[in-house]
Order: sequence, then structure tokens, then C-alpha cells
Amino acid sequence: MKVGLPKGTRDFLPIELAKRKWMFGIIEEVFKTYAYVPIETPVMENLSTLTGKYGEEGDRLLFKVLNNGDYLSKSDDQAYQSKDSNSFTTSISKRGMRYDLTVPFARYVVMHRNDISLPFKRYQIQPVWRADRPQKGRYQEFYQCDVDVVGSKSLSYEAELIQIYDDVFARLNIPVIIRLNHRQLLSGIAGIAGIGDQWLEMTMAIDKLDKIGEEGVRKELTERGIAEKAQDKIFDFLAQKDLASFRSLILNDPQVLASLGEVEKVFAYLENLNLKNQLQFDITLARGLGYYTGCIFEVTAVDAEMGSLGGGGRYDNLTGVFGWPDVPGVGISFGAERIYDVLEAKGLFPADLQNGPKVLVAAFDEVSHLYAFKCVSKIREAGIAADLYPDPGKLKKQFKYATDLGCAYIAIVGDEEMQNNTLNLKDLTSGEQDSLTIEEIIQRLK
Repeated sequence: MKVGLPKGTRDFLPIELAKRKWMFGIIEEVFKTYAYVPIETPVMENLSTLTGKYGEEGDRLLFKVLNNGDYLSKSDDQAYQSKDSNSFTTSISKRGMRYDLTVPFARYVVMHRNDISLPFKRYQIQPVWRADRPQKGRYQEFYQCDVDVVGSKSLSYEAELIQIYDDVFARLNIPVIIRLNHRQLLSGIAGIAGIGDQWLEMTMAIDKLDKIGEEGVRKELTERGIAEKAQDKIFDFLAQKDLASFRSLILNDPQVLASLGEVEKVFAYLENLNLKNQLQFDITLARGLGYYTGCIFEVTAVDAEMGSLGGGGRYDNLTGVFGWPDVPGVGISFGAERIYDVLEAKGLFPADLQNGPKVLVAAFDEVSHLYAFKCVSKIREAGIAADLYPDPGKLKKQFKYATDLGCAYIAIVGDEEMQNNTLNLKDLTSGEQDSLTIEEIIQRLK
């Protein structure tokens, strides 16, 4: 049997997991600072919960889970014969792996409406799955770190989420650009261009602008039946780099003016707050997911070719799909895998991350091994990570094991140490060596 992993997934070595925990710890600390509380949702959701929320491309990337038992016995034979994959899949699969954390959160809010108080501010750090083509910084199984708030239309939350982005990336020492736009500005552009009924198609094409360029976007717009004259009008707007120049092109369209006013108010909240990263208005920012209704966000690294490190936006109508209308929401997500890759590439993880025990206790023979077992037990009782090499004897082998584990120290026990109630503690970094009592070793290690 050939041993391997499904494409787009990874194993993590102990040191890699130590780095990930450090990264998640910083992100979680910031979430808590802004008064968000943790929740968790299941790996699987009903397909009815997931489908129709991410746009046509998102629906294609959902991982489906086969029904239990003899799933073919209740399959749609007619759909199979006619090669109608959507209908056939529905007949053999009722569940799917979650695509993101936002739609499950909306479902969670509706189901637990009697258990939460609005506004409800939650964070969630869990894996999601997408049947996307694996490439640099893109995986089929990956973690998202989300913060969302439901139950308020206040634009102060948009400003707060921008602060969270700014704070996290500053603590991680990754300079980023935080881009801000508004979905209804894009809807307004479509209306001014005379294609108001095709604004979602326009948005999905614009969302690929940084990947396929203007020529590629124009080609896709043409394929979607959008005339060249309308495309020219669209790109007139997309060429504007700031709020003032964008405003100069707007006619007296109330929807566009109101949306632009919301973006300006978010900037007003953040005025003079000395953000540590760049904040930019970017009319080309589209965010392809279908559920966004207001301000949208995206974060990219300044000096790393890694694509988006995070994104989000307002989704005022999402809970209504699940039976609780008029509950506004807004949230952002951190792309943990890409952030990890940037930290790794730039050497930004702390050099002293401990991925193993702090000390390994080594013994010369069976008698000293019994003594060593009691010593390592006392060290552990003091709350210090410690291990005991299972086979007494050759110190060279035990030293190598301590180094492989990432231990900072090795404590050696022999006849002399047992007689003096001491251990020979060696610092594996500096090479310094001292004969210390177990109490002194505990103090040293602490």
C-alpha cells in the first residue's frame, strides 16, 4: 500500500504545532481583548445549510458526505441516467463539510437565539474544507480564525474589526494593507452602467481582477453577456484610487451616496488612532461570496507574495435564511495557513519556542533509573514539563534523544548523585553544568 495524504492536507511535526499554537495564541489574545467570546460548531452541516450561501463557485467547492448505509438504494436513478450530478448528489448526500465558519455561525445564532444576548460577539478557531485546487498558500483543509458580531448595524463594529486586523498583524510583525470597500457601491456601479440585474455576475468577475487582470475580467464579463460600453463604464469607476475621486464620478444615486457615506464614517471612527498598518479604500475589492451586503474587507501582506491573509464583511441578511430575519451581522476571518507560511518564510517565529519537555532525566543503570523516576515526578509536580529516558545506560544516546526532543536541559543521575541527593544538570545550549538538589533544579527550571 502506498502511504500518503489526500491532496491539499498536511501533517504537522511537533515544532510546527508549537509554532501554530503560538500564532493562534496571539490571535486569540487579541480577540479576547476586544471582548469576543469563543464558540465551536460541528465539522459537518446539513447541505441545506451550506448550499446557496457562497455563490455558484462556492457551491461547487463544497465537500459532500455520503449518506450512511446503502446510500444507493435511495438514490435518484433518473438523475443518474440523465447525468444530472446536482440532483443525483442531493439524493445520496444530505451533509457537507463546512466551507467557512460564517454560515454555520448564522445557523448557530438562530438555533441559540434564547441563549445569547445581542449584540453577540464571538470568535471561532476551527478547520474548514474546500475542494479547491491546492497551490502555494491554498489548501483543501485549513484553519480559519473568525470574529463576528450579530445584532447591531453600528459601523463602529466595522472600525473595530479593522483595529483587530491591525493589532494582530502588528503583534505578528507582518506589515499588511487592509483594504475596505462596500458591496452596494459595486451594485451602484452596475446600476449606473445599466446592468443592475447582473451586478452579482459583475462582482464575481471583478473579484478575479488581481489574478487575471483587466483583460481577463473583460473576457469573463463578455461571456456573461455584459456589453463593452457597460464594461468601459465599470472600469472608469475601478480606476479611482480614493474616496474623493470616486465621489466625483457619482451621479445623484441615493444608494451609492449612502454606501459611500458608510465607508467614510468607518474612516472617521479610525481617524487619528494611529493604525500601525495601511488602511486603503479599494473600489476593486469585490469578495466573491454571495452573502455580503455592506462593507467588505481584505488583508494582503506588504512584502510577501501570498495572496489574501484575511477577509470579511457585513452580511445583514444571512440569519434570515434560517428563519430569523432582520439580524444584522459583520465579521472577518484570518487565513491561518497563509499567515503561518509568511511567518515561516520570514523567520518571524520565536527562536525559543518549546516544543518538547524542558528537561530530560538520564540514568546510568537500573538502580539510578528508579531514583531518576522519583526525581522526574517531583519536577512534574512543580508544573515543569519533564521526561525520563526509558533505558538507562549509554549517555550519548540519551543526549541525542534530549536534543531531538528540543529539551533545554538534561539532568544526569549516577551513584554519586544518589549519595548526595543531587542531579548533574547540564544546559544543552550553553554547555554549563552544575550539581544541584532537586529543589534547586526546580527553581532553576522555573
